[in-house]
Amino acid sequence: MGWRSQPTGSVNLDKVFVPHQNMLGQQGSGFKIAMHALDGGRINIAACSVGGASFCLDYAWRYASERQQFGQPIGSFQANQFKLADMATNLEASRAMVRGAAAALDSQSPRATLAAAMAKRFATDTCFGIADDALQLLGGYGYLQDHPVERYCRDLRVHSILEGTNEIMRVIIHRQLQRLDYH
Repeated sequence: MGWRSQPTGSVNLDKVFVPHQNMLGQQGSGFKIAMHALDGGRINIAACSVGGASFCLDYAWRYASERQQFGQPIGSFQANQFKLADMATNLEASRAMVRGAAAALDSQSPRATLAAAMAKRFATDTCFGIADDALQLLGGYGYLQDHPVERYCRDLRVHSILEGTNEIMRVIIHRQLQRLDYH
């Protein structure tokens, strides 16, 4: 369906012996290390969504400025102005959450896991919505493979699945809020 710009495969290791000097961390701590690494991965996926949504907004903005209907650019119609304004606002909110999560991770904040899960959940959902709105602004052209927005819609969709689904992000967010005794 999508994700054509990144080849993906699987690696299976069975009955592999790792000498003590080659171990990363303490024996039995692999799951904890992997879970901690997911915070950075979640921020990365969120940042990829922001980049894709930014492209889609720029593309839709240009299209709405150039495409004429009833003798004027479609970007001059209030409904389309509202859509573009909402897209830009949602992009900025996503970008701010991703930057905040990256800063929390870099500073080893106790809120880093919470911030990463929130940024991933919000940015991937919101940025897919921006791509979908861009496709809608392009009308039937947006659905054609001749326009790159169609590919971005397909590719951004997977971001709400990678590094833990957005439903799991909600579980993590709730657990982190409890752990931090959030009021």
